Order: sequence, then structure tokens, then C-alpha cells
Amino acid sequence: MTAEQLREWLSRRPRVLDGAGAGELLRRGVAAAGQLWGVGALLQTPDEVRRLHTDYVAAGAELLTALTFRVAPYALRRLGLEDRAAELAARAVRLAREGAAEAGREVPVLASMTTLEDCYRPDRVPTEDVLLEEHAATAEILAAARPDGLLLETFNTIPEALAALDAAIATGLPVIVSFACREGGQLLSGDDAGLAAAAVSLSEVAAVGANCTALKDMLPALTAMAEATVLPLVAYANNAFFAEDAPHLQAEPVDPENYARCALAWRAAGARLIGGCCGTTPEHVAAVAKAFAEGR
Repeated sequence: MTAEQLREWLSRRPRVLDGAGAGELLRRGVAAAGQLWGVGALLQTPDEVRRLHTDYVAAGAELLTALTFRVAPYALRRLGLEDRAAELAARAVRLAREGAAEAGREVPVLASMTTLEDCYRPDRVPTEDVLLEEHAATAEILAAARPDGLLLETFNTIPEALAALDAAIATGLPVIVSFACREGGQLLSGDDAGLAAAAVSLSEVAAVGANCTALKDMLPALTAMAEATVLPLVAYANNAFFAEDAPHLQAEPVDPENYARCALAWRAAGARLIGGCCGTTPEHVAAVAKAFAEGR
């Protein structure tokens, strides 16, 4: 699949992305998922990871995200697991494909790739030379796992997103870029979301959008992006899942039906790939899929 083919697929009609990965495993009682945001689950409970993918496909997901969010040498180095990065990436992609097969459907799989440091702390972004070296190493490892594309997600600054994008483009895989945003259509760094979308709107990019963004802040971010790019937009919000380093995400969680109503507003703003981020479940994805299928 090329970026052009993925763009065309998204442009035909809105597509349904899956929902939370590590966060949903934690909600299900898989404590190992708390280790490096899913890495522990890949190591200790692969059957639970596979089952999660199966549940999302059964709910209506048309695109899956492999649990590679922190499968990067930079992150794994902290646990002494850097030499297992390629093994873990391959396992994550394989589990996603197996999960889809168990649900009786063949679904494209994206490998997730994120910031080197805390997604919610733009003040911790490393220097440019570190960004270029480490993201290149990560992209190469993820591409070797043979996903259908790379999902650059939860980026909080434009410079790091561009460094990761350079590395992703070098793999030859189609790329989707998604930013973490806050109120007023801004990235967590304070940069305008439209400026961020424009910066990554290259021919190798299939879509751009926002994720791990509070429900109330998603529409302003998408509106700013829609004014700055012709690419299809992607939207998958945070549903009140927060930690000490993410107080901007504090809110009351919404049920699947109300989440689907929000998704319809994102679709009207230009989103063509819509799913869920932290705090969402297969039930939320099923509600989005149902709303789209009913033509609402």
C-alpha cells in the first residue's frame, strides 16, 4: 500500500480505527500492560493482546494499531531490552494480524510510533541530533516487522514530528501523523494545530490529525487542521483517561453513544479515519461503526 492508495481508501468514505490499546488492557486487569505502555503485555500476555485486536475488529474497526507505542530502542533501553526491539515489533504486528484473522476479517495494520520522551511533556523533547538518530532506528525496526503503514501518534511538537516523519518516509511505508492537542486548536507545545498539519502535509503522508486530545478540544483542533491541509483528517480522542502529567485531560468519561455523536461532528469537520484513544473500548468503536453504517 502506498500513501496515495491509503489516501484514496480513506477518501471513499469514513473509516473506523480501533480504540485504546494499553489503557484498555489495563482496564481489563492486564497489569503487565502498564510496563512501558504495553510492552509488558507483549512480553507476558500476548494472548490478551491478540484478543484485544479480535474484539476491535469484531466491533467494526477497519484499521488496527499494533501495540508498538513504546517499542523503540530509546524507550526499551531503560529496561535493558533494547536488543529485543525487533522481536517485539514483529510480535506486535503478528498479534494484530492474528487477532483480525480470528475475527474473520483481513484488516490493515499500522505500527505505532511516538515521541521519545513523555507524550504530554513537550519540554522534554531531546536535541535534534538525538531525535534524528533515535527515530531513524525506531522506524527501521518497525518497518522490518512488515506493517501496512506507520502511525506517528501523540506528537506534541512540530520539530519532533518532522524528525520522526523523515525517518518514517525513509522506510517507504505510507504514514499517518497525529498530534496531541489542547484547548484552542493548539498542540501541547502551544503551536497552532493548523501549522502542524501544514508542516507534515507531504506526498508520503496519507492523513493528519489529532489523538489523545480531550473530547471538548478535538473539534477546534480538526477545524484548524482542515483549513491548513487537503489531506484526509484522523481523529481519535482521549475519553477522560489522565495521569498527573496530563491534567488537561481530566473530564467525565462519555458512554459509547455520546462518543459516537462526537465522532459524527468530527466527520463533518473532515475526519475520514475515526476511532478512540485512551479511555475508549471496543464498545465505543462499535458505536462509531454503527453510526456510520446507519448513515447518520
